[in-house]
Amino acid sequence: MKNASQHRQTFKVTLHSLFFTMALFILFAMLTGVARATPSEADRISHAMEAIWNSPEAPLVVEPIVIEGDYALAGWTQLARGGRALLKSRHGQWNVHMCGGDGLNDVETLTMAGMSAEAAERLVKNTSEAEAKLPAGVTAKFSTFGDNMVVDHNHQPD
Repeated sequence: MKNASQHRQTFKVTLHSLFFTMALFILFAMLTGVARATPSEADRISHAMEAIWNSPEAPLVVEPIVIEGDYALAGWTQLARGGRALLKSRHGQWNVHMCGGDGLNDVETLTMAGMSAEAAERLVKNTSEAEAKLPAGVTAKFSTFGDNMVVDHNHQPD
């Protein structure tokens, strides 16, 4: 049979365990909440493009997004059209550098835009792999943009 001292000790251990468990739960909740609040690079790219071209009448869908260093290639569709956008990270902000169709999925075009040949090859390869996972109807729209167009960081033609 336990005496009063043993009951107090058991109570203290139980109380400490409860506080420790609660502290771990709160810490876990805070850490996962912070992780969800921080957008991924792909989210930041998508939001940057949506801020320019999205509208309620013509929602912009941005996928896939493939990142290679300071450059990203994003496919997009909007109603019956689509294309690709080459983005460049400048001072931590993603900016549209070029818009185009199939021509943006070309190593030579990407090197002329400022990428190293090795990085351009990786970006083209990874973009082709990502696009292969999309429905054919979506990827067919990427060709509808036409010729490549260079834009500056304010999204105006050069």
